[in-house]
Amino acid sequence: MRRRTPPPPSPLPQREGIDPVRVRLPPKNTWATVRDHLVERLAAPPGVVDGMLDAGRIVDAGGRPVPPGAAYVPGMYVWFHRDLPAEERVPFALDVVYRDEHIVVADKPHFLATTPRGSHVAETALARLRRELGLPTLSAAHRLDRLTAGLVLFTVRPGERGAYQTLFRDGRVAKEYEAVAPYDPALATPRTVRSRIVKERGVLAAYEVEGEPNAVSHIELTDHRPGGPALYRLVPSTGQTHQLRVHMSTLGVPILGDPLYPEVTDPVPPGDFRRPLQLLARSLEFTDPVTGVAHRFRSGRVLGAWGAYEDWAT
Repeated sequence: MRRRTPPPPSPLPQREGIDPVRVRLPPKNTWATVRDHLVERLAAPPGVVDGMLDAGRIVDAGGRPVPPGAAYVPGMYVWFHRDLPAEERVPFALDVVYRDEHIVVADKPHFLATTPRGSHVAETALARLRRELGLPTLSAAHRLDRLTAGLVLFTVRPGERGAYQTLFRDGRVAKEYEAVAPYDPALATPRTVRSRIVKERGVLAAYEVEGEPNAVSHIELTDHRPGGPALYRLVPSTGQTHQLRVHMSTLGVPILGDPLYPEVTDPVPPGDFRRPLQLLARSLEFTDPVTGVAHRFRSGRVLGAWGAYEDWAT
């Protein structure tokens, strides 16, 4: 089996903790110039690619600007930085709870995306940590939803990332979540919910369908307050998108502050950080695949609707 040749290192540094975009020109030589291919591939507004080429912002493996009329070369690599979108800063601390030469564990606040995606790029946990810790090679081993707070594991060395990702893929990370949701005295807990969840690209909410279960969640009531909400402990055995949110909604106790379940609500304006989703990744426990150390980490955050429900609700 032929081993794939790795791409050359980027000739451009990160910008605001964001890697440059790398494009490899396909082996089929159906374009006359590099410019023609990039215009078709990137589907950018008219004039954008031409402007970047004229400004020398698209470079080759040697860091040399690609001339506007450069001939197409199959297999060639080019790099460039996209223009960063205007982003509202998430005004909450991103705390580092553990750091060594292999991993960083961060306690992510609500509203902060884990990794760059869509309109959230520089204002993400990964980009922030790269800038603040001076670790340009930092990568996420897994992700939390932007609206979910709590513990996220990052890897320091690119060559070790796969080992940590495999822990999550193989279910060798014990994860516990906390959620604040309505109290239903008729809901028997603890219980294990099993269902098949489907998440379609471009559709905000996931949904359950008939079929073999692909999502398993253990749910138990931890505490409740008379006339107020309840605190739940959630332990997922699988990692489907929005799994805990879907299962809590199916049980009739949707997590407080959820804009998707049981109904999709209108998006809040940028900069509105009130009433965050009351879901917290409370703990991570695993044996380090590189060092063999047994790790157990706990978030220090308190869900607002449990600590001060009236303040959260208003």
